Amino acid sequence: MTQPLWQKSDSRIDAKIMRFLAGDDVLLDREFFLHDIAASKAYVEGLANIGVLNADESTALKRELDALAEDFRNGRFVLDERFEDGHSAIEARLTERLGDTGRKVHTGRSRNDQILVATRLWLKEKLAALETRCKTIARVCLDRAARESLPLPGYTHLQRAVVSSTAMWFAGFAEGFIDDAWRARGTRELIDANPLGTAAGFGVNLKLDRGHTTHALGFARMQVSPVYAQLSRGKYEMAVLEAIGGALLDVRRLAWDLSLFTTAEFNFVKLPPEYTTGSSIMPNKRNPDVIELLRASYACVAAARTEIEQLLSLPSGYQRDLQFSKGAIFHGVHRGLMALELIPDLLVRMQWNEAAMRAAIEPSMYATDAAIEQAAAGVPFRDAYRAAADAAKAAGQGRTPEQSLAARVSPGAHADLRLNELRDRLAAFDP
Repeated sequence: MTQPLWQKSDSRIDAKIMRFLAGDDVLLDREFFLHDIAASKAYVEGLANIGVLNADESTALKRELDALAEDFRNGRFVLDERFEDGHSAIEARLTERLGDTGRKVHTGRSRNDQILVATRLWLKEKLAALETRCKTIARVCLDRAARESLPLPGYTHLQRAVVSSTAMWFAGFAEGFIDDAWRARGTRELIDANPLGTAAGFGVNLKLDRGHTTHALGFARMQVSPVYAQLSRGKYEMAVLEAIGGALLDVRRLAWDLSLFTTAEFNFVKLPPEYTTGSSIMPNKRNPDVIELLRASYACVAAARTEIEQLLSLPSGYQRDLQFSKGAIFHGVHRGLMALELIPDLLVRMQWNEAAMRAAIEPSMYATDAAIEQAAAGVPFRDAYRAAADAAKAAGQGRTPEQSLAARVSPGAHADLRLNELRDRLAAFDP
């Protein structure tokens, strides 16, 4: 391992302790490394703006930072156990190439604000991906709701309840994922604050050009208080995981529906073959493993959020406990976005079994229609309800699913899906 940035002449390094301190940091930092380099480049420009670096030093540092980024992308530079973390790797490389000029890059900066800004940039990128994936899912749902509508039993308490439709099913998930996309955007706006230049959480005795780094890195605003920059660590990460978790809750319900609908007992849905796997012992089985892991993905995101929350029983200021938040953030975000990426193709290619769905619509499922018709004719609803309950088995006489759905005129119901209204909400992302 290269010499730690904090190494002093009177301290001794114990290898076992260093392994514990470093943990998986250097491996996890591969995810944030390019963002760390980009922030370092903006910081160099800021130091030049206030005269800490001269023009030649600034040019040389930026050139070497660009070269490091390119080498990392191409595999010529590997972030590995030679380094304590990504920050150390950047400074070691610059010092190797530029000597004393490389040693100036950390002036006025702490690894605290360095990881904060790299993580913040990474989280913004992931939230943009979350928004895009939720919008794509919503678009697929709206397209299928508009293109086809088949009678589908509607369930409450997992019991057959009323006549519904595949269009209503898709419209429901469309609106859910539109909300998830707005939540992703709102969370991105919340965390879009630049912590670079807050150092270890108390500022420094240099008039750092924080306005420049804020603009250069594409942040909407500067995170003003150095104290709050540290207090927001973990809090912002939890907000991101909550946004992803909200979308994964919709995925979980969608996956639960498909888990039931693909059983032989329901037989409402046929999955694309790529979304099923075989049994290692039972030759007759095709298992909906992908659907089941989609259903489980929320647990990974929720666990990551809980892990970070448990780390945050801390006083103000930086505490090393927060290092362990990196793994939780990476694994939770990664698992959530992977799951969401699979949903659009699944929804495009899944096939409804119309015959099985029609066969599952039984006469008593028209009882609610009968009760409301009597109420509309002037019968007190509770009396109409009792009469319909008594005659539930005969409620479907002379009725068809199509008639029931055509009469469902309340806003948002089958006869008034208002898909254009939902499309307008989706279009509002890109006016």
